[in-house]
Amino acid sequence: QVQLAESGGGLVQPGGSLTLSCVASGSTTSIYAMGWYRRVPGKQRELVARIRRDARPNYGNSVKGRFSISWKDNTKNAVDLQMDNLNSDDTAVYYCHLEPVPAGVIHWGRGTQVTVSS
Repeated sequence: QVQLAESGGGLVQPGGSLTLSCVASGSTTSIYAMGWYRRVPGKQRELVARIRRDARPNYGNSVKGRFSISWKDNTKNAVDLQMDNLNSDDTAVYYCHLEPVPAGVIHWGRGTQVTVSS
């Protein structure tokens, strides 16, 4: 069983920054990729950022140039998502995900709320 612990959400003003963290625990011997999706009520879930163990990260079009994802350390069982120049469109619930193997079962965190408002 995999558990994902998310942290770092909250309220921030437009133009501000936040860092989200996600730490995997439990059955983490196999981690192919980790990352973040987000969801706004009434809209489809959207890819924010994803990083594989052996490849460069990829980002959703709406966050390119503003967000950056990285492995927290060399164990590669935790990721940080640095979010800069936030705007109201970034308001959403952000969900961490973990892919143990390519095209397999995906594990999800419970989500953390990010609200961008003045």
